[in-house]
Amino acid sequence: MSSIIENFQEISNKYKAIFCDLWGCLHDGTKSFPESLNALLDFRKNGGTVILLTNAPRPRQNVVAFIEHLGITNKYFDNLITSGDAARDALNKGAFGNRIFHIGPEKNLCLFDNASESNLKADTEEIKLVGLDSASCIVCTGLIDDLNEHPSDYNKVLEEGVNANLPMLCANPDIQVDYGERRLWCAGALAAAYAKFGGKTFYFGKPHQPIYDIALKAVKSINPEVKISEILCVGDGLHTDISGGIANNFPTLFVCGGLSREETSVDGFSSTLEGRKLSKFLLAEGVSPTTSMWHFQ
Repeated sequence: MSSIIENFQEISNKYKAIFCDLWGCLHDGTKSFPESLNALLDFRKNGGTVILLTNAPRPRQNVVAFIEHLGITNKYFDNLITSGDAARDALNKGAFGNRIFHIGPEKNLCLFDNASESNLKADTEEIKLVGLDSASCIVCTGLIDDLNEHPSDYNKVLEEGVNANLPMLCANPDIQVDYGERRLWCAGALAAAYAKFGGKTFYFGKPHQPIYDIALKAVKSINPEVKISEILCVGDGLHTDISGGIANNFPTLFVCGGLSREETSVDGFSSTLEGRKLSKFLLAEGVSPTTSMWHFQ
């Protein structure tokens, strides 16, 4: 049974660092959560290291620019790691060829900017965006119009990719995300459909190991003595943030009032966590976070 807390301060002295999710924990895409930012600030003031770990399919600098508009400045964190960083690292190493068919919105094309500048093999050619018929792989960063589209709208192009035997790199394993009061589909939903059609998929965000390897290296550069047991993974994605933390042997803090608010609150809408509903939900999902709370604060 996951223990339940109301405030992060109840357990913060157990940890020297946290890997904290962004969307759903610190903001909803339209506004940031002041109480959550204050929790980060207090943790840092007491010597803790904060690494923001997000499944955003864009490079770090683009995400930093976006969250600054929401008031999440660098005073709240020490570093930020994105699934886009992890995916771009794989592309830079040349394992998937250099001809990319991109599925995703135009705003995510920044993933391919200067993609050859780091960790690039000497014999690897510059990355090119091409049509499906001449691609060496597919990179999925999301739905082109996630406000109006459904994953099933992509069935034809996904089947064509499978028939061409193209691997798909998923730069955002999230299935859905809350944008204000709306729930939108993410790249993870397309990758799941691709795998269902028989395609080979590679994931580069939570809960998969590559992003944790980068995050651990980042925290070790700040505090070389920190232990795995002293790094807490915080997030509202049960099968991304929490499952990823568990799989990589980190303690976890499940923020129930995000993606799982309907399954864990008293009436499905209020801001009150119901312990029995939480236990039933976690048992059904087969995931056991170390600790749970409603909102990160």
